[in-house]
Amino acid sequence: MRRRDILAGAGSLAGLSLSIAKPGVAQTKRRLKMVTDWPADLPGLQSSADRLAQRITAATEGRIEVEVFGAGKFVRALETFDAVGAGVADMYHSAEYYWEKKSPAFSFFAAVPFGFTANELFAWVQYGGGQELWDALSNQYNVKPLLCCNTGTQMGGWCTREIASLQDLKGLRYRMPGLGGEVLRRLGAIVVNVPGGDIVASLKSGAIEGSEWIGPWPDLAMGLQNVAAYYYYPGFHEPGTGITLGINKRVWESFDPSLRRVIEDASAAEYTRSLAEFNAKNALWLQKLRGEGAVKVLKFDDSILKELYRVSRDVVAEASTADEHSKRIYASYQQFLPSIIDWSDIAEGSILGSRRLA
Repeated sequence: MRRRDILAGAGSLAGLSLSIAKPGVAQTKRRLKMVTDWPADLPGLQSSADRLAQRITAATEGRIEVEVFGAGKFVRALETFDAVGAGVADMYHSAEYYWEKKSPAFSFFAAVPFGFTANELFAWVQYGGGQELWDALSNQYNVKPLLCCNTGTQMGGWCTREIASLQDLKGLRYRMPGLGGEVLRRLGAIVVNVPGGDIVASLKSGAIEGSEWIGPWPDLAMGLQNVAAYYYYPGFHEPGTGITLGINKRVWESFDPSLRRVIEDASAAEYTRSLAEFNAKNALWLQKLRGEGAVKVLKFDDSILKELYRVSRDVVAEASTADEHSKRIYASYQQFLPSIIDWSDIAEGSILGSRRLA
């Protein structure tokens, strides 16, 4: 991709440095550009990107100053990965499944249908070998990736008509990225992917009949309740969606070990904080939505979920055959998944089930 296709009139690479004085110490200040794929006023994702930038700036005592640009403000939506790889921007804040055409293996670090929850994903990446495999995948594109945010379990999405059976999926024009989109495609849906900022207009115009987004808090803030009357759960496609801080590899390698550790720790801290925020605010906004009574909040029928699960296993397995990185990442995922499911069922799963006995 040529730079003018990414950013008209972009100047020299971001991240220029200047010397500033501290008492007795020569310091270098780096100004870095972070680009996101979120609308500039979107709560949850864009606000998490802003908070992470502030955290890095504060933790490095200004040695790194991060400026954040929402979708379309510096590069076009969904071109953030290419912009960072090319050095036009220094960092991106986005979901890895947007890069699935480069390799389906990227989806394993964002969301896999019926796959890892937020806690399980972080466990695999941090302590199950996932980070090393992810580094090898992303290094091909001149990017260093870090998990930095998680939305938690997402909703299944919004529809302008009821989805009561598998037959209702056939011909349904639905916005869903990643491997989940391929699952719906195999069940007869017409799957498209549009940037988040275009979802409301697309539903309103009839260009699409349904769309997943995130959860009650950001969904209602974006106005999806005004253009669709049915809100489905669970989000089979995104049981715990990881968001990535992607850093230009040359920029990352220019940092000394202490700065790298600060960025790693800031990203891990924001992962935990963002997950807590999404869970707390989704709970409140779901109550608000139900209280208004204009939207039907419905669970997908079990017959639909069973078929989604069956097809999902095939789609995820086939994603592993695309390239050598995909094979290795899928093998690691498959090795880690049974044990973490067993523990999750015994630990949180049993508690969640017990709470409904009273």
